[in-house]
Amino acid sequence: MFSKLLLLFTLVPAVELYVLIKAGQQIGTINTLAIIIFTGILGAAFAKSQGAQIIFKIRATMQLGQVPGRELLEGAMILVGGVLLLTPGFITDFLGFLLLIPYSRALLTNLALAHFKNKLQAGQWYYSTGDFYEHDPNSQNSYPQIENKKKD
Repeated sequence: MFSKLLLLFTLVPAVELYVLIKAGQQIGTINTLAIIIFTGILGAAFAKSQGAQIIFKIRATMQLGQVPGRELLEGAMILVGGVLLLTPGFITDFLGFLLLIPYSRALLTNLALAHFKNKLQAGQWYYSTGDFYEHDPNSQNSYPQIENKKKD
């Protein structure tokens, strides 16, 4: 995992820098900077509107008494998409817009859910339906009580 993150945090900025330099040579430095600033502003506004919509969906799903799992995943994608759009570069902007556009986000959400399902079915990931906050003082596996003692 560390090697993948290291590759991600070194390779992506290097490629972004290369693309920015090439774009600056082709369309000019001022135009390149204008595009970067424009996509950042547009992306922030789009992420805000999509975020508001997903919050509404999360509330509606919860009011129906259902767990908003799909909506939370979409919310995470919107957050990541917004961060990518605020990051300077054309590649990150493209990926950010993919995560913010509802149709592509729905496709990516379906792919992610299928991936999660496969991991769970293969036994590579585990989940628990237990209540972690319940404390049974008679259980041998219960957590010890911490007493608040005042110092005199």
